Amino acid sequence: MSINNLNISTIKIEQPENDNIYPEASAEFVQTPYIQEVTERALLYLDAGYPVHFAGPAGTGKTTLAFHIAALRKRPVTLIHGNHEFGSSDLIGKESGYRRHRLVDNYVHSVMKEEEELKSLWVDNRLTTCCRNGDTLVYDEFNRSTPEANNVLLSILEEGILNLPSLRSMGDGYLEVHPSFRAIFTSNPQEYAGTHATQDALVDRMITIMLNYPDRDTEVRVAVAKSGISNEEAGFIVDIVNEFRELSNHKSLSSGQKSMPTVRASIAISRVLIQKGEHAFRDNVFFHRVCHDVLCMYIQKISPSNRSFLDKQLEVLIGKFCPAAKSALVPKVVK
Repeated sequence: MSINNLNISTIKIEQPENDNIYPEASAEFVQTPYIQEVTERALLYLDAGYPVHFAGPAGTGKTTLAFHIAALRKRPVTLIHGNHEFGSSDLIGKESGYRRHRLVDNYVHSVMKEEEELKSLWVDNRLTTCCRNGDTLVYDEFNRSTPEANNVLLSILEEGILNLPSLRSMGDGYLEVHPSFRAIFTSNPQEYAGTHATQDALVDRMITIMLNYPDRDTEVRVAVAKSGISNEEAGFIVDIVNEFRELSNHKSLSSGQKSMPTVRASIAISRVLIQKGEHAFRDNVFFHRVCHDVLCMYIQKISPSNRSFLDKQLEVLIGKFCPAAKSALVPKVVK
């Protein structure tokens, strides 16, 4: 006599908790009235239970600000980068392999009993772990993922429930989101390569803070903090980059998708000068070359004639904002 039973079920695999980020305040983070005001508003929205969405062009500090605010919450942070190849399983988890258990019972010689059980193994992904533990989610450039993948966020942000259909057999088909869970999203609406249109239903569940290029004081302090250059020379460089940005953004020069220099350009120029031991003087040939190398990429999409015009204007800006080396070395007479 033979009895064969095959049961298929699903079991969860416990995940290690070392995938989280524990951000701390950085000495290089610049706190200005502009940054402070945005930070306070974002924290207020998060405390009220709303996800915060930082939207703005590249170089406006969206991701840095998101991590700063997450650090202020003093909760573990789960970081996800948007990816066009993501499916919902890359966010919530999926079945990953099987576990087979076979029992043969021949204790009674005339009876052979066999039982076989096949269990699929469910592995949580970052979003599920974040919802279960009440972490702070930082979803960077979330519009690089497809709307279909991001649909799983709708019930999380509105009803506070994560739907896990594959775990229904275990009674875990729905996960109640931890009350401490909060989400911070970033996106660049102006970026056209590799991004997707965001569904209105998802954006409607967030509070969007539009970030633009920071004020001059903030950019100068960021350049100083990131490079170690003097405040005076950082001011020269930021003024050059900002006015060059205005020129490259002029409708008579730019065409199609605009690409404008950001505070990253100021940081790059400052760091190279510090590395070389040079200074931002208008008669410093090395400084001229660095400015052209860093800023030339932002004028590649315009016509050759306009590109030549901006090259010449960059020389004018260097002469306008930067002193000569000799005049900079002359001590100021205090009367």
